[in-house]
Amino acid sequence: MSGELSLDQRLAMTAGAAMWQTVSYPEAGIASLTMADGPMGIASGRVDERDVALLSPCPTALGASWDVDLCQRVGALIGGEAVRTGVDMVLAPNVNLARSPLAGRAFEYFSEEPLLAGVLGAAWATGLQSTGTASVVKHLVCNDSESERDRMNVVVDARTLREVYLLPFELCAEAGAGGMLAAYNRVNGDWCAEQHHVITTIVKGEWRFDGPIMSDWFGTHSGAGSLNAGLDLEMPGPARFMGIKAQEACASGQVAPERIIDASDRLIRAARRFKAEKSRPIVGPDADALLVEAAAAGFVLLRNESDILPLTPGRDAHVAMIGPNAAAPCYQGGTFAKIAVAPDAVRPLEAILARYQGHARLDYEPGVDPQPRLPAMPAIPARDIGDGALLGMTVDYYDGQGEDAVLVASETRDTNSLVWFAGVHDDTAVLGKPARIVACGRFRAEQAGPHRFYLGATGPVRLRVDGREVVVRNAAIPSSDVMGKLKSGDADSAVVDLAAGQEVLVEADFTYEPARVHGLWYGIRRPDTPEAMLQRAVDLAARADVVVLVVGETSDASVESKDRADTHLPQEQIRLIEAVTSANPRTVIVANVGHAFDTAWEDRGAALLVAWYPGEGFGHALAEVLAGDREPGGRMPVSIAREEADYPAFALAPNAAGDLAYAEGTRLGYRGIADPRHTLGAGFGYADIGLSEPSVTALAEGGLTVSVTIANASGRAGSEVVQIYRREPELALVAFAKVHLAAGERREVAISVPRRRLQIWQDGWCDIEAPRLFLGRNAADPAFELTFTTETSEQNP
Repeated sequence: MSGELSLDQRLAMTAGAAMWQTVSYPEAGIASLTMADGPMGIASGRVDERDVALLSPCPTALGASWDVDLCQRVGALIGGEAVRTGVDMVLAPNVNLARSPLAGRAFEYFSEEPLLAGVLGAAWATGLQSTGTASVVKHLVCNDSESERDRMNVVVDARTLREVYLLPFELCAEAGAGGMLAAYNRVNGDWCAEQHHVITTIVKGEWRFDGPIMSDWFGTHSGAGSLNAGLDLEMPGPARFMGIKAQEACASGQVAPERIIDASDRLIRAARRFKAEKSRPIVGPDADALLVEAAAAGFVLLRNESDILPLTPGRDAHVAMIGPNAAAPCYQGGTFAKIAVAPDAVRPLEAILARYQGHARLDYEPGVDPQPRLPAMPAIPARDIGDGALLGMTVDYYDGQGEDAVLVASETRDTNSLVWFAGVHDDTAVLGKPARIVACGRFRAEQAGPHRFYLGATGPVRLRVDGREVVVRNAAIPSSDVMGKLKSGDADSAVVDLAAGQEVLVEADFTYEPARVHGLWYGIRRPDTPEAMLQRAVDLAARADVVVLVVGETSDASVESKDRADTHLPQEQIRLIEAVTSANPRTVIVANVGHAFDTAWEDRGAALLVAWYPGEGFGHALAEVLAGDREPGGRMPVSIAREEADYPAFALAPNAAGDLAYAEGTRLGYRGIADPRHTLGAGFGYADIGLSEPSVTALAEGGLTVSVTIANASGRAGSEVVQIYRREPELALVAFAKVHLAAGERREVAISVPRRRLQIWQDGWCDIEAPRLFLGRNAADPAFELTFTTETSEQNP
């Protein structure tokens, strides 16, 4: 393959050319591949609110759908976005597992169950690649938490590694995924980028995976070690350890030429495969309809006393909308893969007002502050720079810090958080030398009273209000600590009293030293008190016929590089739930969260609907599900324990030696919780659907086919998830099927159970002598025992 390339040229291919691009040799017909982060959309490498892209439900919400076809269609939607934006490889799906509910990026994981995560992840990858875009499956492997992820060492036994944490990657490899991305952490002593046993022995050897395996960004630690382990590409570029930086290691024989040829051949194949014909993007009404469908498909109804749902329009004269997330929903977590959502995306409050217009009076109170950590910066530009922007701050970039510094660029940014990367923002921010950035805008106070101004940055910074310094932080931050400061998002604040209608000039003046990345963030909190907000909500609830209480998180609750402290909603929201349900027990609680969370308060409400992070279709989907226009189609992709101590894996801090032991083995999540509050697969819809007449056929190759009759006895369309589990040697999902039924429809469904699902790893794949299968609606519903006869045998790879 491309024999005209020299070994040095091939070696150069093993490191990126730039932040998001691979090396190209146009004369040899080898194009550069452009990458972007996922998995909820195409993330702008610039982390810029103006780079608007479609935002799909988070993988946990897609996991809650249990719908293979839907995940494939959502993958195709995101693939179309990649085509639209000129991206060839998307760093997604994330098929790590929600081992602990504290995991900071749990919203990016499909499930705690490896089979569900793998099947849906593979479907998503298949859909994405149908557009001619590569799916780069991440993070290989055991990057299931964020605490000290770039130094910690996961200690895991062979059976658990194979059956649990590698299974989702294996299923994606079988589906033909275009690439894989190695994680930051170590596994059993070796960095994931240097894990020969995983990368070469298993992935490339046993699975015959022929795509490139790349590092996570800045995730390499050596050249020869990474190349010899089987890593094919170091990202980002320019080279740090691999590529041309590994010339000496190759010349001295530390890395064999055959390894360089193999790595470059994998990249050449990828370039030719994913620089070929692309499909047309899904846009406009078709895209909007799919996003609404996908959001509703993941909504999990866990409680519905007296059939309070659906809230048929016209049944209740006065509907109270309460809760911060009704007007300020949480669409996604706070990672570097954050998607810029269209500013006109319809919020739940707006959609519900529109759906119930003419049928009920609808009033709203947030009850608590919707932005408890960093509020928005509702400013207008300090001056007109000719870009037509009417909202945001004017941001000026200088080439130095002194009075003689030259203004090199200006732009208007309508966001409360700015991030700049070396090699990405070189057209504006000069990060390679000491420089200065000033953001300024005009703010008008809507009411009189104390306004709190917030400011944070990765270097010395000061905030002026009408020329008066109100926040000053002079401490310099070493370049090695810049990323940590950026991820923390900590801000200082000061109170300024303003009169109603008063307009002030707000200036954030930031100076910095050279670094690969820098950030600046700010905001203004308007006058109000927690007590007054809560009382207004309680008074509204008491007057209403029914309450829809939308609680949940902000993106600060799920962040990259940081795990959560506990499973609870914010304390002020728990107080809001208690106060509102006391005032009106006819309360429908909607939880806008991205992970397993404590629901000890759930019995206080008449209904509990888990919406996850449902993407930009949230508003319309929630309005339609509440009104009964759509089913809540989801089932739990994770389990919820009664107490935090019940989770088999909970604490995520490595020990003093840096080790994080996966001591629970294969019994993670629902598999190891004796009495969960809500188990895997729990949930129900509005339709009355029954299961009957299961039968089992044993196949000659060792697998099974399970047939079951499904009947919808109601006058509305609905869906059910048929789930098959084994009890031995531990509870585990072995097959499932999402079935959609029209009103009154009856259908027989056949579900395949491959032989591998009935095997365990014991230095080879061995049949389970008596797996004890059952079929039901969730992991705690043994509605039907399944019996079959087959020969016990052993298969080795």
